Amino acid sequence: MKLLGYFRSSAAYRVRIALNYKAIEYENIGISLVQGEHRSEDYLTLNPQGLVPTLVDGSNTYHQSIAIMEYLEEIHPEPALLPGDPAARASIRAMAHLIACDIHPVNNLRVLNYLKNELSVQQNEVDRWYSAWITTGFDALEKLVSKYGNDDHCFGNHLSMADIVLVPQIYNARRFKCDLSSFPRLVSIAQSLEQLAPFAAAAPEVQPDAKL
Repeated sequence: MKLLGYFRSSAAYRVRIALNYKAIEYENIGISLVQGEHRSEDYLTLNPQGLVPTLVDGSNTYHQSIAIMEYLEEIHPEPALLPGDPAARASIRAMAHLIACDIHPVNNLRVLNYLKNELSVQQNEVDRWYSAWITTGFDALEKLVSKYGNDDHCFGNHLSMADIVLVPQIYNARRFKCDLSSFPRLVSIAQSLEQLAPFAAAAPEVQPDAKL
């Protein structure tokens, strides 16, 4: 397998964790968003959206981090990212989608750049925008995790897709200096998981393209 992504992309970060957790060997190929490599003709042939990540498995390509993780779950079911119980699976997916579908899209780099470059929004206002959507989403997620999880996992006592999606979002929130004091359970989970080998090896700062 080949994973084309950017070291600071939270979506690519999710997939790196999932691949590591499932012990799937892959080639990590950096696509620089800063240098516009995601808009090159070659990359757009693989991913017409021009977004990262893209997973290449043989002659097939896959886009969108949640869909990629679902694919990995189906072809490498152990260790599992989703439990067998349908109700539990739905709850975990809801937590993952809360971040991937509601927080992340409005705080994506292309959205932040549009605010600054096309609408002439000042950086302090862009930061307020970012923090507002983090706070709105994390308010809800903290309540869900308090109901279904513990200080180490978002749901139950086992690692799940929700945990994998949470850690990159916490990383981004710290990077943008968001106040996380109201979300002690989410912070505790992230701190616990970041110590695990699959998460540590997926961290942005240790990726090969972080040094470019």
